[in-house]
Amino acid sequence: MKKNRKIQVIMVAVLLAALGIGRASKTGWRLPNLRPSRMAPQREAKAGQDPQDAIYAMLDAARAGDVTRYLGSYTGQMESVLRQSLAETTEPGFAQHLRESNSSLKGIAVSDPQKIADLEVKVRVEYVYADRNEAQMMYLKRGPGGWKIARADSDQRVK
Repeated sequence: MKKNRKIQVIMVAVLLAALGIGRASKTGWRLPNLRPSRMAPQREAKAGQDPQDAIYAMLDAARAGDVTRYLGSYTGQMESVLRQSLAETTEPGFAQHLRESNSSLKGIAVSDPQKIADLEVKVRVEYVYADRNEAQMMYLKRGPGGWKIARADSDQRVK
């Protein structure tokens, strides 16, 4: 192949690649970011810093039937009671109960935390179902593992 022909082939290939990338990005396709991110570990570490994040994590674990993550969202006597409940059933049975109890949940509203003490807050959580809304106060404590649910009031139907 002559030198001019090689240059033409390379130019056409580069032009086609550029057009392909432009077309792909317009349709929403993205190349994966292969560079190690310095921000990812910080975001991950901060994800559990807010009390609301602990509540959302608990609900996500319940929806998924992830017993370990669900129990990891609790502390103190509430954690002990849940572990006792798990011991009285099987893990698959407990996971099924978590999934079923959250299957009718359509939405959730989590209020801003109200400080009770240095390491304790209360948060109002409203559960939205197709036919009703229920609200509950949750009390969270901050420990070495982040915010965890220490206790919760009974659900109250919202009018």
